[in-house]
Amino acid sequence: MSFDDLLVELKEQKANEAEREQSSLAYLFNESFMSKNSNCKSMQQFLEKGNFQAYTKEDMNLIPEELLNRHVARETRFSDWKSMLAAAVAEQQ
Repeated sequence: MSFDDLLVELKEQKANEAEREQSSLAYLFNESFMSKNSNCKSMQQFLEKGNFQAYTKEDMNLIPEELLNRHVARETRFSDWKSMLAAAVAEQQ
């Protein structure tokens, strides 16, 4: 395998990983969960309403916790992000 082929393969793996992470956020914070627990129908709508751009778990980690907590408290039945995340995980188990 040439270096260029290896580089292409690594880029594809990275893209696939990002796609899985995005879908895992959508799975965890699905429409049912969001409609039941927030003023939004989707996680994407929730994030857009807060002027956040996040597509992966890493993106979510880059949002300042204080800003995310305020947005969660304003737009959901949860007091902070950790509570919202814990509820979403518990619902999937």
